[in-house]
Amino acid sequence: MNQSSHSDFFDKIAVITGASSGFGRELAKQAAARGMKLVLADVDGPALAETAGMLGGVDSVCLRCDVSNPDDVKELAETAYAEYGAVHLLFNNAGVMATGPVWASTPEDWQWILGVNLMGVVHGIQSFVPRMLEQSEPAHIINTASLAGLTSVNGSGAYCASKHSVVTLSECLHHDLAQQAVKHIGVSVLCPAFVPTGIADAGRNRPDSLASTNPDAAAYEDKVRKAVESGRLSAADIARITFEGIEAGQFYILPHKAARVSVTMRMEDILEGRAPRDPSVIR
Repeated sequence: MNQSSHSDFFDKIAVITGASSGFGRELAKQAAARGMKLVLADVDGPALAETAGMLGGVDSVCLRCDVSNPDDVKELAETAYAEYGAVHLLFNNAGVMATGPVWASTPEDWQWILGVNLMGVVHGIQSFVPRMLEQSEPAHIINTASLAGLTSVNGSGAYCASKHSVVTLSECLHHDLAQQAVKHIGVSVLCPAFVPTGIADAGRNRPDSLASTNPDAAAYEDKVRKAVESGRLSAADIARITFEGIEAGQFYILPHKAARVSVTMRMEDILEGRAPRDPSVIR
């Protein structure tokens, strides 16, 4: 959907995971404002219904979906195609966060974070891309990573690992499509910095079976919560910028221009062979 206009979105289909709050809710609002039909997914059914209620009666379907479960995402794709026959925008957006030093992260921390943040994107790609390849209409996949997918910060090892994975997975998807000469499917990876969303409270939807958490997390949680709440761009700003990026055919969507300094700093450290500097000191 490169170099598209708002009219190109009208009557098209968008699938959004993590749609009950934060970026997902605001992406749904942006899509609805452009006249799109929506398939909204989240593990939080009541909050998902609230999102749908905010969209002014737009044609939409809501589905409870745990993106870490491949069967749930397969059902999401089957529902979208059965209902509408095509998908034009796929937002692999669901995400969670936990904090604490790497050495104290529990196996349950890793399973939860990687299951949602990374495998949720993998499941989205595997469930939707084969169908997108068969449809003649243009499609675009937007994977939500983070600035933490381009830099590395203390107390967020599992989260950063998951988001770095989303960035390289998106790059590989781009290359795979290009190698197959696929012209009608575009890819973007969204890498925002701190934004006031509900991700600091993501543990509210954490499965009981994965309840064991980093015992040293408390020392980091307040700092992360304050950083998230101090973000200068809102979730609505990120959603608007994301759609602008799709319209412009951008692969890397970095809404926080000032944060690019930390990406440059990391690349300089790599290329000059020195130990990594702490990106948090330049915030």
